[in-house]
Amino acid sequence: EVQLVESGGGLVQPGGSLRLSCAASGFTFSSYAMNWVRQAPGKGLEWVSKITSDGIRSYYADSVKGRFTISRDNAKNTVYLQMNSLKSEDTALYYCAITTNGLGRGQGTQVTVSS
Repeated sequence: EVQLVESGGGLVQPGGSLRLSCAASGFTFSSYAMNWVRQAPGKGLEWVSKITSDGIRSYYADSVKGRFTISRDNAKNTVYLQMNSLKSEDTALYYCAITTNGLGRGQGTQVTVSS
């Protein structure tokens, strides 16, 4: 059974940073690209970032490019999202997922950017 457990969210002031983690189990993690997606209050699911299975290539939504960095540790079955220069519009429930549309996502971790 695929299991993804996100952590690391919290309340942060605008301009601050957070590092999200996602622990994966139940599948061969190193064989799959991984994604981060988010859902802001009252809005649909938005793709944020993707990293290839080998960790060599990464992709970002325009809204986070230059501020967020995705990485992974295949030895630990974990994918990360380093978020810098956070803005109020980054407030959302963040999920890691196997696909860009959020398939198999976990319970999410809440990120709130507010002064």
